[in-house]
Amino acid sequence: MGVINLSHASSLHFTNPTSPTPSSKRNTRPTSVIAMSTIPVQQQPPLVNDGQHRLTGDSFIRTHLRTLSPYQPILPFEVLSARLGRKPEDIIKLDANENPYGPPPEVSEALGALKFPYIYPDPESRCLRAALAKDSGLDAEYLLAGCGADELIDLIMRCVLDPGDKIVDCPPTFTMYEFDAAVNGASVIKVPRKSNFSLNVEVISDVVKQEKPKCIFLTSPNNPDGSIISDDILLKILELPILVVLDEAYIEFSGLESRMQWVKKHENLIVLRTFSKRAGLAGLRVGYGAFPLTIIEYLWRAKQPYNVSVAAEVSACAALQNPTYLENVKNALLQERDRLYHLLKELPFLKPYPSYSNFILCEVTSGMDAKKLKEDLAKMGVMIRHYNNKELSGYVRVSVGKPEHTDTLIDCLRRLS
Repeated sequence: MGVINLSHASSLHFTNPTSPTPSSKRNTRPTSVIAMSTIPVQQQPPLVNDGQHRLTGDSFIRTHLRTLSPYQPILPFEVLSARLGRKPEDIIKLDANENPYGPPPEVSEALGALKFPYIYPDPESRCLRAALAKDSGLDAEYLLAGCGADELIDLIMRCVLDPGDKIVDCPPTFTMYEFDAAVNGASVIKVPRKSNFSLNVEVISDVVKQEKPKCIFLTSPNNPDGSIISDDILLKILELPILVVLDEAYIEFSGLESRMQWVKKHENLIVLRTFSKRAGLAGLRVGYGAFPLTIIEYLWRAKQPYNVSVAAEVSACAALQNPTYLENVKNALLQERDRLYHLLKELPFLKPYPSYSNFILCEVTSGMDAKKLKEDLAKMGVMIRHYNNKELSGYVRVSVGKPEHTDTLIDCLRRLS
């Protein structure tokens, strides 16, 4: 530990706080900054213009971030509208797994009645966590809310991973895990899924024993194929010495119960949930997670104090007040998912996979190009998801929409066949 003495503007030097103070300076009171670090400092090029090295802004950026590829999000409505030359209401958006029915009417009423938007939100999201405790049956002390589940994924990594640590990823899956690991300076060990998109538990077990990664990120139902993880498989992975982060963003569409209650008996399990799909609040960014008590206390210390906005908390609480609406919307999407699956199956150039979620993954066959298929549909005002990564080369993903969205999509696909 060193002390940076700032008592004189013309000098900057380190002093040892344990060394004796000269008598002539005992009455001075320098302003000091205490600098402590447990991380070895690597030598970096001097940030000066010495005539040979020009000082540039990127010289201040952490080294591992200089080669980071940005996350590729879906284009927003207004950008799509301008790019396609269509009104937003004339675009059928089936590329981001959003809930086309939107939130219950109580949400708009609650937002319109906001009284104190100029006051910072509750840093502990007490009203929301109380409502979630009632909804889930899990005590509020196990729950933490976030600005979408995405924020909680990053928060977990910031609390768990040191630079150079490893995580296990099982592609194809949600690419945010790999992205956030890169942002946090971690290495990613990829254990590809089997041909039917199930987890390769044997390889995962071997990797954990040999590489000693800190955590593994799993999604059930998995995005983008809609497969689920059985209790037996999850229990096998929980027996390994690794932190298991289970993302249940789409659990409502699976017909299965959430594993949130499991965090009370498994110290190495975290379960993440979201309001984006279930309650149609993707634009307001509300997520939450269930954590073992021995883990959650550290996330409370590290999270941003006002991470869930007043509007987001009010909206989520209002949505939970109308469980009948949420259930009816879910059932409507499940019914439409079945109809969409059978209609896609009739097309000679698509091979859809059964899904437990609100989307369907399709392999593009018969010599048709997946990227061109997506582009041709976009010209018709229908947006679906196409992938550039090698695991999903030749695949597209279609979100489940309203019946009229399905009708238009199938009509356009038939015209392209």
